[in-house]
Amino acid sequence: MTPPPEPVNFETLSVEAASVVRQESAWQRVRRNGAVRFGVVALALLVAIAIAAPWLGTVDPSLFDAGSRDLLPGKAGEITTLEGEIIAHTFLMGSDSFGRDIYSRVIFGTRVSLAVGVCSALLALAFGVVLGLVAGYVRWLDGVLMRVMDGLMAIPAILIAIALVAAWRGSIVTVIIAIAVPEIPRVTRLVRSLVLTIREEPYVEAAIALGTPTWKIMLSHILPNTGAPLIVQGTFICASAILVEAILSFLGVGLPPDIPTWGNIMAEGRVQFVEYPHNVFFPGIFLAVTVLAVNILGDGLRDTLDPKMAKRV
Repeated sequence: MTPPPEPVNFETLSVEAASVVRQESAWQRVRRNGAVRFGVVALALLVAIAIAAPWLGTVDPSLFDAGSRDLLPGKAGEITTLEGEIIAHTFLMGSDSFGRDIYSRVIFGTRVSLAVGVCSALLALAFGVVLGLVAGYVRWLDGVLMRVMDGLMAIPAILIAIALVAAWRGSIVTVIIAIAVPEIPRVTRLVRSLVLTIREEPYVEAAIALGTPTWKIMLSHILPNTGAPLIVQGTFICASAILVEAILSFLGVGLPPDIPTWGNIMAEGRVQFVEYPHNVFFPGIFLAVTVLAVNILGDGLRDTLDPKMAKRV
């Protein structure tokens, strides 16, 4: 005898269906948002340039020739290889005061800038999420942590970065840490504000009543609901980190001059900017486009992932 079918829980079914509709509508909003598409395409192109730098770069960015100094874009000159061989070379973006190919240096600089931006954002998010969860959920630690974060936020971010880089030898790791530290308080305050709201939800109170461990409540119930704001915040931190790295290198307190970065290239060319503006123009264009693409992507994600902003899209 065939057993009778189990009754359908229409309440649960409606909640699941509504969840699927919300997920699909959010994904559809992301796909049709022009800002998100522009940001993704621009960043994908920059990532492709960074990955293919050894093939796109015409020569080693550290190679130079004294006879090919300060050449204008498109001029032909010579490059001295590490073996001492002199080869003919066309400088697509000109050469600097040392006879190095600006085009190759700009292409390889894309790797450094993107690596610094992404790693700084991930580091700031990692520490900010942990501190924000603790501050928002553990009440007796809230006051102590927030006063420390307020103290860090009272100091300009660029000054903290300069002080940290000056305290240790300039390297990519040092620069990433120096840029990420000033961003941690901002992420912490964001996560804390989200936790203060989420922990009052009925499902969190139910988990507490059932005796669920605190760490499990944080990881299973609270942390997943902070994803969308953190993604948006991460894009803005990435854009800011790329810009701060260029500022530090331009001021001479960032990465060493032998590492090709957009800030180093502009710093070396600023003295001859009037006579040879291409030394600053080309790395400046790459820097501006990268920061603009990341910021536009962040704006688009905010408009689509934020429920309040999504109503206007």
